[in-house]
Amino acid sequence: MKYPFLTLDDQTEIVHSEMLPYGKVQVYIEKPDEKDCFHNASCYIPGYEWKDINGFTKEEIARYQEIIESTAHLILDFSKKGGFENAAGF
Repeated sequence: MKYPFLTLDDQTEIVHSEMLPYGKVQVYIEKPDEKDCFHNASCYIPGYEWKDINGFTKEEIARYQEIIESTAHLILDFSKKGGFENAAGF
């Protein structure tokens, strides 16, 4: 299951999985691109292990890394509770 987390001003979507085995969470990033359709990448936290990077520059990944690091505590908590909506009690 994937849970929406954040939409950036350039329409980049950040979603996350439920808590996976061994306490990992997949953070998935997808950005629309007129030429290639979508750029995407996955980052597994904790540990910040990047996989399947398609279309993003090193600078973009560094920016996303900063965003994920600054919000990892929220993502990890939300992954245990069924996403933001369930964690927030809406």
